[in-house]
Amino acid sequence: MTTPEQTAAAIGPWASAAEAYQLLTVDVPAEHWIEALTAARDGLGLTYFDWLSAVDELGEGFSVCAHLAAAGDGGAVRHLLLRTRVPRDGASLPTAAGVYAGAGWHERETHEMFGIGFEGHPHLVTLLLPDGFEGHPLRKEFVLAARVAKAWPGAKEPGESDHGDGPARRKMQPPGVPDPNEWGPLKGTLPPVAERPARGARTPRAGAATPAASAEGAPAVRADRPRRTRSITEGSTSQAAEAAPAPAAATPPASDAPWHSPVPAREEPAPQTPQESPESQDSQDGDSA
Repeated sequence: MTTPEQTAAAIGPWASAAEAYQLLTVDVPAEHWIEALTAARDGLGLTYFDWLSAVDELGEGFSVCAHLAAAGDGGAVRHLLLRTRVPRDGASLPTAAGVYAGAGWHERETHEMFGIGFEGHPHLVTLLLPDGFEGHPLRKEFVLAARVAKAWPGAKEPGESDHGDGPARRKMQPPGVPDPNEWGPLKGTLPPVAERPARGARTPRAGAATPAASAEGAPAVRADRPRRTRSITEGSTSQAAEAAPAPAAATPPASDAPWHSPVPAREEPAPQTPQESPESQDSQDGDSA
């Protein structure tokens, strides 16, 4: 298994490599782009061309990336991402179709989506966009016209119930969408967005001590209320020393509700006392005689 430094050295002395998320990325200068692709194919055995695309880096230009791979013994696959940087103005690279034939299709897509030219391409024409389309949709400054014409987000599709434009409050626009009052079919017809009023300075309460009157570094204390020095169990300073007498138990209010004076549902029979048998009564009379 080769290290990132060994892989970069195999591609060229001007290459630098780094590995992240189990993917090895090699950065090369734009003037060595074809040379780096050839070294990856012939020197590292990366004969499979997977895809080529770009990333809009705004002020730093465009990053053009090519993903290469090679199938080894036992089904193991080696991956490599070859990357270069081109300026935003006049972005151009020599075509890689002579090294990898499959790069021709991807270069056509990258050309119309980002506006990057590929010198020497045999057929650099429109691939996906309709004829007469203006602009490059994957550039970050490209205006999303569909988002301007249709409310975003949360708007219902036409034909659904209550699919109006929602509440009167203006919604925030997503990145890449201009203000519909400045661009699009509703230009100049919408009211301006009201700015949020600035929060004024808080005024001190009546009777509150000013910072100058309080000690430096200590919190301000109200002048009409002394500082608390008693514990919670001792009570407050305004509480009387003697404990107040306990209030008398309140009598429940008179009520004819059945749950206030419960009675049994039926009268229970009074308990009966056991009666003595006639034999015991005769014996008691004989004893008394």
